[in-house]
Amino acid sequence: MMGQQSRVLRAGRFKLPLHRPLIMGIVNVTPDSFSDGGRYLAAEAAIAHAHALAEEGADILDIGGESTRPGAASIAEEEELRRLLPVLEALGGFDRPISVDTRKPRVMQAALGAGASMINDIEALQAPGALDVVAGSDCAVCLMHKQGDPQTMHWAPTYTDVIAEVKAFLVQRVQACEAAGIGRERLVIDPGFGFGKNLEHNLALLRGMEALAELGAPLLVGLSRKSMLGKITGRAPSDRLAGSIALAMLAVERGAAIVRVHDVAATRDAFLVQQAVVNPDEQA
Repeated sequence: MMGQQSRVLRAGRFKLPLHRPLIMGIVNVTPDSFSDGGRYLAAEAAIAHAHALAEEGADILDIGGESTRPGAASIAEEEELRRLLPVLEALGGFDRPISVDTRKPRVMQAALGAGASMINDIEALQAPGALDVVAGSDCAVCLMHKQGDPQTMHWAPTYTDVIAEVKAFLVQRVQACEAAGIGRERLVIDPGFGFGKNLEHNLALLRGMEALAELGAPLLVGLSRKSMLGKITGRAPSDRLAGSIALAMLAVERGAAIVRVHDVAATRDAFLVQQAVVNPDEQA
């Protein structure tokens, strides 16, 4: 174990208590995301969706300008910034943290300059210069595990012990961040469900999540509408609400502190019911 988990996540000017699970609402400013297929590519649509998710109860908004679904190709920095910056500028001064889902240091720097309070990086700050960008700010950062790149990660992922390997990677990245001067209270970790993991790997991770929750940083999970639900239920992404809620509840029971979801209102209602039963003194 690397120490007790902080009870507050510091993200720029925000301090987020972790006594209950936090909901991160997804805003895909992309033409090719698996779940919404370009519905919020236009800046006006993305901004309206961000406001709607906040009204539904999102604690954090996660805005992404590049799809990282299986098979997706990387896009140029200029295109990613063209998609992101109008949305970030319109949400300047928003009353809750804005996270930006990017793996490019230049995009991170520009997003933080435009008011973002968190970086959500599938590369876990391994790109040259990424650690320096985050260390030079007061933002929070989510460090995710993945095997391979989005273009190839779904081909044939292999592990000897998926829990041990994911845990060892996340320990190493937390230590690298702390060595760079990024305090533990700013760190979030993500096992990367679906990122270079097949159904069996994903289920093993979910069953063994307590081992990851012991690492001393809040645990974020992204399970909403994912292909593992399609394999289990046979349903298309737009019909995976019930399965997504079930996975979110199971993840929180196993130590998740933040859930990244498309369906904020339904997830919030499920958590309120769960909290009323399990933790009545800490209802939101």
